[in-house]
Amino acid sequence: MERITERESRHNDLEQKSTRELLLGINAEDRLVADAVAEAIPAIEALVDAIVDRMRRGGRLFYLGAGTSGRLGIVDASECPPTFGVPHGLVIGLIAGGDSAIRKAVEFAEDDREQGWKDLEEHAIGADDAVIGIAASGSTPYVAGALERCNAEGILTACITCNPGSPVSLVAKHPIVAAVGPEYVTGSTRMKSGTAQKLILNMISTAAMIKLGRVKGNRMVDMQLSNNKLIDRGTRMVMDGLGIGYDEANDLLKRYGSVRKAVESRR
Repeated sequence: MERITERESRHNDLEQKSTRELLLGINAEDRLVADAVAEAIPAIEALVDAIVDRMRRGGRLFYLGAGTSGRLGIVDASECPPTFGVPHGLVIGLIAGGDSAIRKAVEFAEDDREQGWKDLEEHAIGADDAVIGIAASGSTPYVAGALERCNAEGILTACITCNPGSPVSLVAKHPIVAAVGPEYVTGSTRMKSGTAQKLILNMISTAAMIKLGRVKGNRMVDMQLSNNKLIDRGTRMVMDGLGIGYDEANDLLKRYGSVRKAVESRR
């Protein structure tokens, strides 16, 4: 299989270019990413609806990846509780090599076909859960092995990759492929491929949470009030929602602990 992500860069002699030339070249490649993601929207739509169905039955969403892909999944999972007020165990990010691999690469961790399923088992993975394997190359054994076992256990499987026809995309029941083309630095999939994966993860988690009622209008009414900026934002949401002054809105927010509850207390 030819990996698009490993193709020779369209740019050469990078070390001879000026800083501006480098930045313009990177930006020119980055402009291609959103269009590649747009082409995958039908597949993303089907996956979001399937995930929401399972979450309504008490299921969870797992992200599984190695290296940059694994880190991106962990970032998205970690941002769901503060943004949408959901429990920390609803969206879970797992990375080959364990938590230490978030900061420092663990050699050969991604090559173990059995470890991905073992990591999922530690979280008592079940039939109502969904697992998204994230792999730019689409060939990561850690991811492919876990998805194969999930299929055998009747667990919803999906993937986010940047290579059409890759092993992971052939295993996943909901393959999402963003063919962004060769990287600016040949094979450096933390660049365009990573950006595409981040955009798709944003779309999946945000759309799912909206469908689950965690956004009202366009506001994060269930966000965690974990710093002064968010308390101020929440206060202004309550002001707008109830047509009251700042101090009264702030008092209500602090009393009830969320924008949603503060607004509903007066209705």
